[in-house]
Amino acid sequence: MPSRTPDLPYPPNASESARLPRLPRLDRLPSLPPLPSDEELVEALRGLSVPFEDVNDLLAARTRLDRDRGLRTFFEEMLHTQAAAVGTLGQPAGLDRDWAAGTSGGAGLAALLFVALAPLARAHHRALGIPAEVSGSTLADLGRQLAVSRWRGRSGLGNTRWLTLHFRGELFQLGRLQFQRTRLAAADDPAAGAGGADGAGAWSLQLHIPDHCGPLSPAACDRSLDRARAFFPRYFPGEPYRSCHIFSWLLDPQLADHLPAGSNIIRFQRRFSPLEQPDRPSVPEDTNPLKFVFGDVERPLDSLPRDTAVQRALVDHLRAGGHWYVRGGRLPFPTGTPAGTPVGTPVGAPVAGQTPDQ
Repeated sequence: MPSRTPDLPYPPNASESARLPRLPRLDRLPSLPPLPSDEELVEALRGLSVPFEDVNDLLAARTRLDRDRGLRTFFEEMLHTQAAAVGTLGQPAGLDRDWAAGTSGGAGLAALLFVALAPLARAHHRALGIPAEVSGSTLADLGRQLAVSRWRGRSGLGNTRWLTLHFRGELFQLGRLQFQRTRLAAADDPAAGAGGADGAGAWSLQLHIPDHCGPLSPAACDRSLDRARAFFPRYFPGEPYRSCHIFSWLLDPQLADHLPAGSNIIRFQRRFSPLEQPDRPSVPEDTNPLKFVFGDVERPLDSLPRDTAVQRALVDHLRAGGHWYVRGGRLPFPTGTPAGTPVGTPVGAPVAGQTPDQ
């Protein structure tokens, strides 16, 4: 299933210095979280769903850290920065997308950074009472992102900044969807006010669609949204979330011209009201769906597979001279409805359980 997670068309919106209940400040901690030894590292990687194909490379990167004092200092400086940010909300990521890519530690250094942060992230979750199952599925995105990078023909993490959200406690995976805690920052932001009652300062959950998690079925989305409605009031009671928002090529209305009305993608679209202003110009983002569906944006269109309805729709539309666009959508949480009530399902929508192509 195509994902929109690592590359957002707009930066996440949050209050300037909002903070959560968090661990003690780093200077009060006895030491930085140590990297596990080789045998322990293998178990730690398994606990983060790291693919077996990446284990030996990460063990080699761990060895280089031990042998190169300068590389170790470079690594520990960033570890200090990221450890201090655990429990914060809306702070800058503090590192580049390709952090450490040009070092002798190679592509594995960024993954090791999050392995070292994992104990702090889990401790932060435990302090809030968050179940271990949620922590595990959330932090497992490290392994998923390594697998996605390999599928796209590169080693290491494709976007290191993305995972800072998971390990700081800003983003949680609840079933099929991921939910990012945000506070809308400005009245002119696309998610603040357009198409709904939310405005600057309102709390809103930004949705992300992780890859390798099965079909984007209505039933799976209903379960995730229902879990979110129960999860965030319980563990973040000071953050009154009344809506979700999303920015994704999956909301491009042109997809309805190519896919069946009962397809999972079209039914997902129908949950949301548009966020963009009608007079706001759009910039084509043709490479965005190509990257998430095919993994390679450089291949000629004629050489791309046509096995699914989505693949055929993307390629045929581009070959005909069309373009694809990232669109925004807002989904309010119903008020006064009991947990278990499906969220965002239009009246008269096909019943859950149908399994059309994508």
